[in-house]
This record gives sequence, C-alpha cells and structure tokens, in this order.
Amino acid sequence: MKTRHKRLILITAGLGTLGLAAWLVLSAFQQNMVFFFTPTQVFSGEAPKGRSFRIGGMVEEGSVKRQADGVTVAFVVTDTAKQIPVTYKGILPDLFKEGKGVVAQGKLGQDGKFVADEVLAKHDENYMPSEAAYAVKKAHEDAAKQKAGEQSAAAAPQSATPAVPDAKEVK
Repeated sequence: MKTRHKRLILITAGLGTLGLAAWLVLSAFQQNMVFFFTPTQVFSGEAPKGRSFRIGGMVEEGSVKRQADGVTVAFVVTDTAKQIPVTYKGILPDLFKEGKGVVAQGKLGQDGKFVADEVLAKHDENYMPSEAAYAVKKAHEDAAKQKAGEQSAAAAPQSATPAVPDAKEVK
C-alpha cells in the first residue's frame, strides 16, 4: 500500500471518528436541554409533553399549601395572566415566599398540574430570572391590551349615537 493511500485512510478514519464524537455530544446536549416557559405558554400548549422543562413566574399570594408529610408542597405559579398549579416534594429554598419570583423544573402531569423536581428562588429582593421578568412584563402588557380592547368594544355601541355639542360658548 502506498503512503498516499495510508494517509487517505487515516484522514477518512479521523473524520469519521470526529463526526461520531460530534453526533454523540449533540445528541446528549439535545436530551439534557431544558427550555423555559411561562404559565401563559404552558396554558396555551406550547410546553413539551412528557419532557422536562422550566416554568417561571411569581408564587401567587395565599397559594402555598404544605401537606401533612411535611415535605410535599403545592403552590401556584403565575405570570399575572395565567396560573399553573405546581407540586413539589422536597425541601424548598430558604428564600421561597409567596409573591416572589420562582423557577421550577419538572414535567407537566396529565391533570395539568406541574410536578417539579427542583425549585429555585430569587437570591435578593431585586433579582428575578430574566426570563421570568420578561414573562411577567409581557403578561402585564398583554392583559392591558386585552382590557383596552374590551373597554373599546364595550364603548363602541354607546358611541353609535351622534354627540350633541354643549350649548356653552368656549372662550
């Protein structure tokens, strides 16, 4: 076998090995990738079924319920537009409180409840995960647009009658 053929076989084997390694790394990365979703996105069906993902928002006031076993906690995560019930079995972070930002990682159950494997809480009063802050801001904007649309729709039938100008003179 000529040196040229040996070199060609070595380069081909090296490229094949490199391609296989890249494929293995990318497939492992794909399996371990965890996406972030807001309660509105989960409610609308954008979240994956049967796969782990993160949900973030605010812990709704008055929603934290501790079970008798002392380890299981149920609470509601909201982005002010939609609410998703969350169940978590484990020790919550010390900074976990109602009305504060939270990110929970887990899966969506068949009953529409989110079963969390991990719960992350904010670390100071000014911090909220950027995705959660964006989601809350977007939900506020969407709610304001929807409310404005409802008000304009309600006002439309009343404005069908022509306006009568005041008899007072404007100076």
